[in-house]
Amino acid sequence: MNSAANTQFIDAPASADRIAKIVEIGAAILTRECDAINEAKANLGDAFVQAVDLILNCRGRLAVTGMGKAGIVGHKIQATFASTATRAYMVHPAEAIHGDLGMICGDDVILALTNSGETQELARLLPTFHKMGCKIILITGRPNSSCAKHSDIVLDIGATPEACPLQLAPSSSTTAMLAVGDALALTVMQLKNVAPEEYAAYHPGGALGRSLMKVHEIMRTGDDCPVLKSTDSVGQYDEAIQRAPRRAGAAAVVEGDGRLVGFFTHGDFVRCARDHSDWFNLPIADVMTKNPKAAGVNDLVADSIKLIQKHKIDELPVVDGDHKLVGLIDVQDLLAAGFSSFDDQS
Repeated sequence: MNSAANTQFIDAPASADRIAKIVEIGAAILTRECDAINEAKANLGDAFVQAVDLILNCRGRLAVTGMGKAGIVGHKIQATFASTATRAYMVHPAEAIHGDLGMICGDDVILALTNSGETQELARLLPTFHKMGCKIILITGRPNSSCAKHSDIVLDIGATPEACPLQLAPSSSTTAMLAVGDALALTVMQLKNVAPEEYAAYHPGGALGRSLMKVHEIMRTGDDCPVLKSTDSVGQYDEAIQRAPRRAGAAAVVEGDGRLVGFFTHGDFVRCARDHSDWFNLPIADVMTKNPKAAGVNDLVADSIKLIQKHKIDELPVVDGDHKLVGLIDVQDLLAAGFSSFDDQS
């Protein structure tokens, strides 16, 4: 069919029968893939427990390998392990037999993927892994295959037919492989008791890292956090702001022991100048916001943003467990750190 015919076909209004038929085909494919996952689930047992324990007790790293579509699935499984506190890397079978074996050591655990269990590159490679001292976990649809005979632990995903209408293109099998790989990685993660903070450490960029960022990681400190005493004047506020190396729109007010007792903003400064003739000498204690809202030094930044949103403010003082001032959060710093849409944090 030529491109003109394709365009005509796409632009033609779809009949109700055609819409229903396409949805029916898509739903049938999803059903077959769900069936594949359910069959893999039914096959979980002692082998899965052994595989989890082998990975948990691994003294080296986890090496994931597979050819073709199984290799692509392997890349995702390897990435999931690596991002959930298990050291993991990818090994291409064809490259391994041409020198990349040098990256593998005997303490490593091999996670191999092949639905047929007869992938030539893997069948040739697995005995070499054994000679190096590696233990091998195999995810396959044929537990009696050649690759299975060279593996220590075999995870059988079952023999559910492929969702492909020709039953040729890897589809149901790769879905089941991916699901079993996720089950392995996330079970290991749970048994390792990986905390949100540790998970965040592997995701410093993007939304994941930002969602778990703590206030102390972004707050301003030292000279960048203007501070006044309750006995200071409004004029001294202006001097404190001018001394700050970075532009600041507010100053925290503290007692002699460092406890936060007030907050004074640029808006307060403008109102004082407008409403009072002797505004420069006004005691800051008379015009500051007393007992202001504050963030805890170990709070999530996302929670502080909710506070900023709720009270429609641009700066927020940061205190420790004794309510002593330790820093300042400024909206400009949040924007610079990638919190571009505060609505996403609510």
